[in-house]
Amino acid sequence: MEQRKSIWETDDSGLTREGENRPRLTDSIKKDVIVIGGGMAGILTAWFLQRKGADVAVVEAAGVGSGQTAHTTAKITWQHGLIYAWLTQKLGPEAAGEYARAGQQAAEDYQQIIQGERIDCDFKRLPAYLYTKDRLGDLEDEAMAARLCGIDCKIQKETELPFPVAGALRFDGQASFHPLKFLRAVSEKLEIYENSPVLEMDGCTVTTPEGSAEGKSVILASHFPFINVPGYYFLKTHQERSYVLALERAQRLRGMYYGIDPGLSWSMRSAGDCLLLGGAGHRTGFIPKQDPYTVLRETAEAFWPGASVVESWSAQDCVAAGRLPYIGPFSKNTPGLYVATGFGKWGMVHSMISARVLTNEIMGTARRKKTIFDPGKRKLSTGLAAILKNGAVSTKNLMASWAGVRPKCPHLGCRLHWNPWESTWECQCHGSRFGEDGSLLADPAQTKLDFD
Repeated sequence: MEQRKSIWETDDSGLTREGENRPRLTDSIKKDVIVIGGGMAGILTAWFLQRKGADVAVVEAAGVGSGQTAHTTAKITWQHGLIYAWLTQKLGPEAAGEYARAGQQAAEDYQQIIQGERIDCDFKRLPAYLYTKDRLGDLEDEAMAARLCGIDCKIQKETELPFPVAGALRFDGQASFHPLKFLRAVSEKLEIYENSPVLEMDGCTVTTPEGSAEGKSVILASHFPFINVPGYYFLKTHQERSYVLALERAQRLRGMYYGIDPGLSWSMRSAGDCLLLGGAGHRTGFIPKQDPYTVLRETAEAFWPGASVVESWSAQDCVAAGRLPYIGPFSKNTPGLYVATGFGKWGMVHSMISARVLTNEIMGTARRKKTIFDPGKRKLSTGLAAILKNGAVSTKNLMASWAGVRPKCPHLGCRLHWNPWESTWECQCHGSRFGEDGSLLADPAQTKLDFD
């Protein structure tokens, strides 16, 4: 099956135009910083570092913006589900406040870059809402915690949604944009090598099929870290699938919406003449009984009869144990190596936060105080249940592989599961995905699937 493309990829404003392909890495280069990954996090980090005077090169396995950035719903928001009540309870109000300020600053950073560079990327400020049909108490707790973090928010009963809700928590000042138009603009003046997958790492030297790159610092911004030890991110993160329809002749929404109820956690926002409806998610490799695209189409027909599907696509989110992304030094035993991963469903804001945090860390402007995103600062207890679950899933699939079940993932050898809805092989352990022909679609695997 041909891989589905998002509306960002099919509106003739994509990243690569005829004659503009970036070169492969075919030489041995030395830089101040090597960034692995040409998505939003990697490109923004390289952009900030270069503006601070660093000599930077980006090494990308495929094309700039061709991974998860191309499949986002492109919400720039610091409203991340029921996050502030959870953070306040688990880590305290100070940590919750730091998280809120980082998200707010990220939105301001996007606006300043877009205005300063005069980037035409459909950037728009608008409100975002968390809505519920039967969890009003949880929504009220979230509103209280958010206000303690300095967020101006309110619960309202009436919305523009095509169904009644018990309440919707409104955050003003959020934003939406066209991610590939933005990424194209900020990547123009960067040194980028495409179609150059990193196959090996030795300290701060990375090796690709045709070349190598050595840096004083190396940043892993490749969505899911492919280095297993040290760091152990394969235990501290897992990956989830989500699905999106772009609908014509549907409702034009003035805000962005995200549901918190099981079975009603639809994501909605307008994008040009289309309405984006997202949801029907599941952990990668745990194949749903019903086609997620059918679920979304039935939902769209119920909400907006007569709407038609323009495009449909899926995304993959790397979810951190303990809900906070990992941004900072990779581990205490890998000097010069940094990581940005575990963004969950909020990759646009966490990408900008990563760019700021890592630039400050590498350029020496924020070493006096660690952030809440620092992997070395994270308490094991805040994500222990998720870590244990990840370990159990890996053990089950590794044992099946050892017993002879095939095919198996080239990452760590877990058995793979066939997803008939997308014609892909998927790994429950760590989220690697492969096409029907064995082609590599998603990391942390670095090579294609061998059926022998």
